[in-house]
Amino acid sequence: MTPILYRATFMHTPRNAFQDADALRVQEDGGLLVDGGTIVESGNFSSLRAMHPAARVTELRGGVLLPGFIDTHVHFPQVRIIGGLGRPLLDWLEHVTLPEEARLQDNVYARAVARDFLHGLRCNGTTTALVFGSHFKGAMEVFFEEAAGSGLRTVAGQVVSDRMLRPELHTTPERAYTEGRALIERWHGVGRARYAVTPRFSLSASEGVLDACAALMNDFPDVHFTSHINENVAEVQTVQGLFPGSLDYLDTYERAGLMGRRGVLAHSVHTTDRELGQMAAHRCSAAHCPCSNSALGSGLFPLKRHLNAGVHVALGTDVGGGTGFSMLKEGLQAYFMQQLQADAGVPLSPTHLLYLATRAGAEALDLHDQLGDFSVGKAFDAVWLCPPEGSTLDAILNHASSPSETLAALFANGTQADVAQVWVGGDEVYARSGNTASHQPGKQPPVLAS
Repeated sequence: MTPILYRATFMHTPRNAFQDADALRVQEDGGLLVDGGTIVESGNFSSLRAMHPAARVTELRGGVLLPGFIDTHVHFPQVRIIGGLGRPLLDWLEHVTLPEEARLQDNVYARAVARDFLHGLRCNGTTTALVFGSHFKGAMEVFFEEAAGSGLRTVAGQVVSDRMLRPELHTTPERAYTEGRALIERWHGVGRARYAVTPRFSLSASEGVLDACAALMNDFPDVHFTSHINENVAEVQTVQGLFPGSLDYLDTYERAGLMGRRGVLAHSVHTTDRELGQMAAHRCSAAHCPCSNSALGSGLFPLKRHLNAGVHVALGTDVGGGTGFSMLKEGLQAYFMQQLQADAGVPLSPTHLLYLATRAGAEALDLHDQLGDFSVGKAFDAVWLCPPEGSTLDAILNHASSPSETLAALFANGTQADVAQVWVGGDEVYARSGNTASHQPGKQPPVLAS
């Protein structure tokens, strides 16, 4: 297959932006040589073109090319109930979310929901997602089938619970293990799919279900783990009452043996110092979901405390508690929430936001050696943000005076409408109607003033 040389203005963060103030890398008239879906060379376009005259050139004129976004917490069954505002977490679950999730016992309905969900991801530039699945095994089979057809990378699992939900959403420890094992053996590591063991949260998962989850992880040590923690004050208090022998919320997972490097815990808003220390010791990650935390009134995420404790943090949209699939909007809301905390917050730069939306997610999923930035050897997972001509964002980008201003404008103003094209492993998975990459060499991409 002939290598493809992508010509674009591109930006990425190949290092941790919280540890390296110079993490942002910008190539104004850049080239990415992609062979078999993998980036094999990166640099100035003219130099790469001279070295590879036979390569097929793809011109990405206008806008900016970024690594594909990575969403570390999003619920597949909840796409159709986005926007259930005005309720705190537990009330929202009972009256909005759980009735919808119960409908996924119908595989026909589940397939339609999966298609809506996967389309929502890719048309917003998300190329990899850690997906909270359905309580029904059949719905998860359908989801993995549809995900394979979408071309997206998914880390997903059947959600298991045995109390405090609707009866049709409950399972048993034995069934949780048996069905989880069957799904792992069928889908984990197949194509772009990976499996995540997924107890909903300790509020709805007894010690028996948590132990069944741990048994799956012992039997399949390369799977992932995800759940919720410390999202809402009433939720935290309820968990304390259900596990009177545990030190705190995190301890309910620790005692079951669920914590480790491939663990991602969503929200972590009301987390104690002990829990933060243990999360760092286990090297697990927190998925910060700022739009959801705001919409449900859950609280202000203590990013500074997480970072000071050594806890890795990435971003999640938490659809449908969150308000949509856009990681640009999620980054902007993360910025707002830190601004509101004065000295207790972290002043986030545009570079931080790009890192949180891309490489930080790859690190949380332990996939940073394969994706998350445009380094040589990584998969070509990319989103081309190219606003329609005459739009407000187009006007702002045309007058941006630095790469930082350009990146800030993308997060402050970018929407689904500005996503022109998306690739996963070099395969196109989304193209906006009427605006795709050109294979006509010789036209110039935009130049950012430095």
